Amino acid sequence: MSEAQTPQVAPPAPLVINIQYIKDLSFEVPGAPGIFTTLRNAPRVDLNLDVQARRITDGQDVFEVVLSIRADASDPSAPTNGAEPTPKIFVVELAYAGVFTLAGIPAETVEPILLVECPRLLFPFARNILSDITRDGGFPPVLMQPIDFLALWQSRRADAAPVATA
Repeated sequence: MSEAQTPQVAPPAPLVINIQYIKDLSFEVPGAPGIFTTLRNAPRVDLNLDVQARRITDGQDVFEVVLSIRADASDPSAPTNGAEPTPKIFVVELAYAGVFTLAGIPAETVEPILLVECPRLLFPFARNILSDITRDGGFPPVLMQPIDFLALWQSRRADAAPVATA
């Protein structure tokens, strides 16, 4: 082969998704089967979301990113007397994870990639699992709206920043 015909080797991709998987999944209906005969309205669903990232092996740029979602559903028409919490209709806890390899990423951009870009890639799959599990559990599917992971990360950083005192 002449020099002009030498195959070019492409540089490694800066972000590679090695695998994504359900790390943990729990779906509970504490009041079943009675809740299915007494529930008259769609449940009110409160969602909590968190993102965690950790290096898998020291010295390597391979990380696990976990998108944790918790959905607590309650009956919006249930009477409350203030002393007792509203009974739960269902509770879903999902930890959806991915293993990512970062190659040639500047150190100052590793955190935003792990806590913004990686969860953005995982979110559609986690959203689908949450929707399917609630529908398969006998309830209207929970449809999460898109999440602004950049704003979430920035908010977290602001909360973690030390408070200056005079």
